[in-house]
Amino acid sequence: MLHFDFSAIWDARLILATGAWITLKITLVAIASGVAFGTVLAMCMVSHLKVLQSFARSYITLFRAIPLVMLLLWFFLIVPQVLKAVFDLSPSIDIRLVSAMVAFAMLESAFFAEIIRAGILGLSAGQFNAARALGMSTLQAFRYIILPQAFKAMLPILLTQCIVIFQDTSLVYVIALGDFFSNAVRIGERDGTVVQMLLFAGLIYWVICASLSGLIKLLQLRAHRV
Repeated sequence: MLHFDFSAIWDARLILATGAWITLKITLVAIASGVAFGTVLAMCMVSHLKVLQSFARSYITLFRAIPLVMLLLWFFLIVPQVLKAVFDLSPSIDIRLVSAMVAFAMLESAFFAEIIRAGILGLSAGQFNAARALGMSTLQAFRYIILPQAFKAMLPILLTQCIVIFQDTSLVYVIALGDFFSNAVRIGERDGTVVQMLLFAGLIYWVICASLSGLIKLLQLRAHRV
C-alpha cells in the first residue's frame, strides 16, 4: 500500500514553488503573446490583401504542423545563439526559459489566430458595413466593433486554449527547465517518492484545470442567458 508522506511535499515546498512560478510565467507569456500576435494573424487572414493572407496562412500552417516538443528543442538550440548575438544577454539570464517562452508564444499565436478568425467570421457582414457607414477605417472598425464582439463570442474557447497551454508547459522538461512538473519529478527521484510526487503534481494540475473548466461553463451559461 502506498504511504503518502505529506512532510516530503512540505519540505520541498520552496523548490515546488519556484517551479510553479516558472510554469506561471511561461503560461502568461504564451497567452499574452499568443493572443496579441494571433489577433494580428487573424486580421491578416480576413484581409483582402493576398500578401497578408498568404503570410498568415503560411505561418499558421507551419507552426500548427510542428510538434511542441520538437519546437522546444529547435528553439533551445537556435534561439539562445540569436538572442546572445543580437541583445548581448547577461549570463545570469536563463536561456532555457527565454527559449521556452519564445517557442510557446510563436506556437500559440497560430492556434489563437484560428480561434479569433472564427470569431470574426462568425459576425454578420452588417457589422463591417455599419463601421464603414460611420466613416471608420479598417483598423478602427476592428478595434471598436469587430474584435470586442469576436472576443466576447469566443471567450470560452479562448479560455479552453489557455488550459491547454497550462498543461503543455510540463513539456519543457525536454530542455531541462525546472518547471513545477519537472521539479516534482526530480524531487521524487531524489527522495524515492516518485509516485507520491507525481500524484501530488497531478492533483495540482487537476484542481487548477477543473476550476478553469468550471469558469468556462459559467461563462457559457451566462452567454446563453443573454
